[in-house]
Amino acid sequence: MERIGIIDLGSNSSRLVIVEVLEDNHFVIIDEIKESVRLGQDMERDGFLKPVRIAETIKTIKMFRKLCDSYHIEKIIAFATAAVRRAKNQRSFLDEVAATCGIKLKVLSAEEESTYIYQGVINSMDIPKGLILEIGGGSTKMVYYNRRNILARETLPFGAVTLTDLFAQEGLKPEEQAEKIEEFFTEQLSKIEWLKELDPETQFIGVGGSFRNVCRIAKMVKKYPLDTIHNYRLPVEDFDNVYGMVRVLDLDKKKKIKGISSARADILPAAMAIVKAFLKFTNFNEIVISGNGLREGILYNYTMPITIEKPISDVMGNSLRTIVTQYGMDAKHVDQVVNLSVQLFKQLRVLHKFPRQYLKILKIAATLHDTGMQVKYYNHHRHGMYVCINSNLCGVTHREMVMAGLVIGAHKDGEVSPADILRYRALVSEEDVDAIKKLGVILKIAESLDRSAQGLVTGLDCDVLGDSVIMKTTLTGDATLEIHDAMTSELEFRKAFHKNLEIL
Repeated sequence: MERIGIIDLGSNSSRLVIVEVLEDNHFVIIDEIKESVRLGQDMERDGFLKPVRIAETIKTIKMFRKLCDSYHIEKIIAFATAAVRRAKNQRSFLDEVAATCGIKLKVLSAEEESTYIYQGVINSMDIPKGLILEIGGGSTKMVYYNRRNILARETLPFGAVTLTDLFAQEGLKPEEQAEKIEEFFTEQLSKIEWLKELDPETQFIGVGGSFRNVCRIAKMVKKYPLDTIHNYRLPVEDFDNVYGMVRVLDLDKKKKIKGISSARADILPAAMAIVKAFLKFTNFNEIVISGNGLREGILYNYTMPITIEKPISDVMGNSLRTIVTQYGMDAKHVDQVVNLSVQLFKQLRVLHKFPRQYLKILKIAATLHDTGMQVKYYNHHRHGMYVCINSNLCGVTHREMVMAGLVIGAHKDGEVSPADILRYRALVSEEDVDAIKKLGVILKIAESLDRSAQGLVTGLDCDVLGDSVIMKTTLTGDATLEIHDAMTSELEFRKAFHKNLEIL
């Protein structure tokens, strides 16, 4: 099993992530450390990286190197972005880092950087048509894509740090500074012709620390029940409320707002002014927050080289398989339970009448139904529910993730805890309880029909006759154990579907 380090040296912050590469090209992040080094600060005057910033950066990279050594990591992928890319003293800085830290930094071109950001998004979000906006410390990137192909891109040579420095005029109130940045950024946007002809079905995707900070504040205001940021849907009115609050405060007051990183408090208004100008120019009504970007794009390319040319086709499936691998689950048993769950869903459609999107929820639950076993066998359905809801699954909405988790929680006895429904009421309604119970029973029967994990039940055919459902099985061997175990769900089946169950 390989472990690698990824060092991302940005204009505002520097971050190290420690990654474990699993079997079949999957990866998980196992550690992370971040420092605000502000390497790009004060560059606008003469284009040089300042000595104090260089010294702080080298100190940080040495610290990163020490953490990598503690994990016995031999391969470190280190890269720098806008500040180093534009620096007139780039060469001397790179040489000093190599000499003092033993790390060779690769300076990404603007096109390389935007490509990696796109790959981090496209391989972890199921959004067919998107416009990605990534606000860095020293540059702002836009990538417009459709059907997993980049149509247009633009990199503007300023970001949250540079714009904060540029408009830090004495006597200006915070809101006046924000207005000037909005005006300046709108002027830059007006020069981008392709931005004026976006497909109306395009979704706006926000990438970067500033978007994550805004997301955290908006979620706290709403008392949102999930910590997960990836794929959070932020309505524009919620963004406006946060922006209206942040843009008028002085620095000390901004630092006191929960959700704002203290290292980002001074530059967040500039980043939000960029977003506000962008929203006015494009008329989007929602921002989809991506927790993945540049680093994840590099990781996908490293672990799955095929993504360099072609993105992952089944984002959800790949993400689920990563969790299956991470938790050491029996992949054949998982596939069999998913297969039987799908068959049961289709065979019982005349009773449950659920639309197709519920099948997606059932597939997630069936794949992750045994993850809780890694915590403890007893109450593993509850542990599995927690794993699912907090798994940061890619390619699914937060509602689908919570619904699937509740199905896992219900698959032991067909019951849904009222406390869970209350906790996740922002995502799941009382009307969803019936669906969760039915899907939970389907999952329980499917799991029972592979009780010995030998794949003995290969097919199902259900007949609804009067007040009974006759379930006929196609077998490849003696499935007495499987059928006996499945029949223990008879009571839950009757409660959920109001039919008696017989399995042949």
